[in-house]
Amino acid sequence: MTTVQNILFPLDFSPSCVAMAAYVKRGAAIFVARVTLVHVFDLYSRDAMQFYVRPLSEVAEEQQKIARDKLDSFLESEFPRAECPRVLLSGDAATQIAQLARKGGFDLIVMPTHAGVFRRTLLGSTPAKVLNHADCPVLTTQHAETISPSQPEHREWVCAIGLDSDSQRVLRYATQVAEGVHANLTLVYVIPASGPDLPAELDLEQRLQSSKPEAASRRIEELQRAAGSHALVSIASGPIKDMLTEAASRLRTDVLVIGRSSQSGALGRLRDLSYAVARDAPCPVLSV
Repeated sequence: MTTVQNILFPLDFSPSCVAMAAYVKRGAAIFVARVTLVHVFDLYSRDAMQFYVRPLSEVAEEQQKIARDKLDSFLESEFPRAECPRVLLSGDAATQIAQLARKGGFDLIVMPTHAGVFRRTLLGSTPAKVLNHADCPVLTTQHAETISPSQPEHREWVCAIGLDSDSQRVLRYATQVAEGVHANLTLVYVIPASGPDLPAELDLEQRLQSSKPEAASRRIEELQRAAGSHALVSIASGPIKDMLTEAASRLRTDVLVIGRSSQSGALGRLRDLSYAVARDAPCPVLSV
């Protein structure tokens, strides 16, 4: 059975992190999980002239003290230090967060996407790189500052399902976690719409399109049996990202679950479509 016992909450002291605290607390309460806060400071983020007039060790000590003071005081009432450990690291934020999650055996990373930055520098932002490098599931949202978590009694989860072998892993995780939080789970499979420039063999195209839902339904039934799932299934046709985000809106979804590849490295775990879903979804996205 999949359980979430340890949640990692990366901090950059932004308003988005303050807003994200409600999601972290809600998740910790639902899963009865322990929360660890982590901040990664960049030694070279300050005025570079300091390194010419002061010893590196002195600058590093000062930077560490400033970062430690901010970390210890940030969100202290929401996450008391006696109950929630606080870890201070230095270096590249995404790399350090992913490594800590791996070495510390964390079950879930929760962090905002900082919508503006995430849109402009899709592959360069810290959340995007964490999504690409982390081994454990990552929950992100760009709406933390404008939308509060749904009430505990409203738990609607959607899992974006494919038909490949990795979909069984994603479905099993979504099924087990949704059951753990007593959420209704709906599976959404999207048949990509035909492009306007395809050959106009109308009768053949109609037969192919009509056969796709039946074949998809049979494959999804196989995946559900293997994963022990009995979720409702919705099959749509159209642009995949648009159909997924539309379904999440229509079902008033609390969490949209999507899969990540098992291959790490540049663009290894997430492809352009997954980034777009994480960026544009109307609800938190759990990437597994």
